[in-house]
Amino acid sequence: MSESTSMGQADFRAALAAARQAAGAQHYPAGALYVVATPIGNLADITLRALHVLALADAVACEDTRHTGQLLRAYGIDGKPLLALHQHNEREASAAVLARLQRGERIAYASDAGTPAVSDPGARLVAACAAAGLRVVPLPGASSVVAAVSVAGLAGDGQFVFRGFLPARAGERQAAVAALAAEARAVVLLEAPHRIAELALALAALGARPLTVARELTKQHEQIATLTCSGLPAWLAADAQRQRGEFVLVLHPAAEADDADDAERLLRLLLSELPLKSAVRLAAEITGEARNALYARALALRQAPP
Repeated sequence: MSESTSMGQADFRAALAAARQAAGAQHYPAGALYVVATPIGNLADITLRALHVLALADAVACEDTRHTGQLLRAYGIDGKPLLALHQHNEREASAAVLARLQRGERIAYASDAGTPAVSDPGARLVAACAAAGLRVVPLPGASSVVAAVSVAGLAGDGQFVFRGFLPARAGERQAAVAALAAEARAVVLLEAPHRIAELALALAALGARPLTVARELTKQHEQIATLTCSGLPAWLAADAQRQRGEFVLVLHPAAEADDADDAERLLRLLLSELPLKSAVRLAAEITGEARNALYARALALRQAPP
């Protein structure tokens, strides 16, 4: 172990002692599930109460036992039983966790990063606990969604919609982007590095609408930039490093416009990718406008000279 690693480990262990002092006097009921937010990149972004509960718990259920095991060891929490609970086994693993809770154990649940059950496993486990009449205790902390919104500088009243990951298939993704065009509020999206280029091309259809891109939040190569949707593909292509890491994208609120303009922009976007009838049907579902009126407008747009 190098000197720098040893110093880091000692510092983290000191944090665990501070956690006991700060949070140890609180009441932590037995037979309860503790939903624990963990760092999204920077290991120091963990709360003292989260550390104390992770140390106190009889077992820690987690998305990836290797990942959570590294976190626990870094803070000197050794020998803790780890229970794998991820998207592929959540139903079965939840039953095992419930059995432990019913025996009076304290179980902490942590996903790989951030707050569980937000585009991460955990929601089925929480629902199963509620159905069984078991207590669920949230331990708030790191969130990539809130972190990105806090630096986006959103105008207006600050409302936003969390959309998460858009569909992977091109047609479904295009339809989802068309729906975003009709959403006046800010929208938060998540994306993985291997799909960010395809998402950028789809979002480019939203033109000059502002977009904040947050890449590798809290990590060494964190990058935050605000640009237009149409400029996103070129921004990514300008530097190969920009396509690496996990992404949070904040689509800023749409500029105010009357409903007719909104519907026409949506129709133009849909008609560029879909057959006329499909575009009209989807536009009607999104806007709530009468399908006959939208069909007439779509025909006029198709027949208009370029």
